[in-house]
Amino acid sequence: MMPFAVSHPDRGHRRRAPGAGIVRCAALVALSLSGCAASSPPTASGPARLHTYVSAETGIFANAYILETQRGLMVVDATLTVSDARRLRSRVDALGKPLLAVFITHGHPDHYNGLTELLAGRPPVPVHATHATNRTIREWDARKERQWRPVFGAEWPVSRTFPSHTVGDGETVTVDQVTFTAHDLGPGECHHDSYWVARHAGRSDVFIGDLVFSGEHSYVSDGHTTQWLASLERLRRSLPRDARLHPGHGPAGGVELLDAQARYLNRYRAEVARIAQGRPRLSDTEKAELVSAMSGYLRSAKLTFLIAAGADAVAAELAAGAGNTGHGAMR
Repeated sequence: MMPFAVSHPDRGHRRRAPGAGIVRCAALVALSLSGCAASSPPTASGPARLHTYVSAETGIFANAYILETQRGLMVVDATLTVSDARRLRSRVDALGKPLLAVFITHGHPDHYNGLTELLAGRPPVPVHATHATNRTIREWDARKERQWRPVFGAEWPVSRTFPSHTVGDGETVTVDQVTFTAHDLGPGECHHDSYWVARHAGRSDVFIGDLVFSGEHSYVSDGHTTQWLASLERLRRSLPRDARLHPGHGPAGGVELLDAQARYLNRYRAEVARIAQGRPRLSDTEKAELVSAMSGYLRSAKLTFLIAAGADAVAAELAAGAGNTGHGAMR
């Protein structure tokens, strides 16, 4: 079942219920900070419509989602760069309805940096996140700015807006008859992952954040791939087989996206283990070997700069005995 009416890109109340990557990113920014992002107007009618905004290459192709109901709009995640945030805002404004709420899936800047641009000049709009996601954003924001402002320059927002309303695992937020349920997962792709399930008129969509990079190379630099794999297995057991997953990067799909992500992580870990031989770091030559191996594994994927960027984090994780090279093989 396709939850909500969905427009594809080109291709409330609460209750209980790092080095090589910088070089590559600099090259991305140099390509064109005015590059177009993919988006499209709504294409179907129904009680709610889901619009997908896909950031430009300089914004690491991060997805943001606009859920349109009869009375207003809800946005899930908010892009990385100033340019993408402005384009997302234009898309929101073009729908001609008030922005009622924003939901953040996790604490990486490509999902919250654009909040300031999106919210500027509007009446107060609640920004919802789990308690742990809020803590992660606040703890890491200044460090992320020191790391990435030299790369992105004026595209990095001068000020960032943080969540204003936080919830715990299993708590819900209801906006215009859409109920968003927060699910806290702990460390994974991020230092603390979460996802939101939106339910409306008997339908549900899962905003999975970066737990899934659908068909793209993955960010593994936070070094929690063992826990990430465990979260994927947990989700595979708990989500209904007809769930519709909307990832932080790449196209939407069903629960098969969880299996594909687990296969990618297991392959990446195995390649790092083979090359590192128990050492916590890889040389530049060894990272090039890893890039070649993973590029061959996922031939058409974008974000290849992430392969080398995460090599040392995963090598250190494996060397510390955080887990063996395979975890819960998924079909």
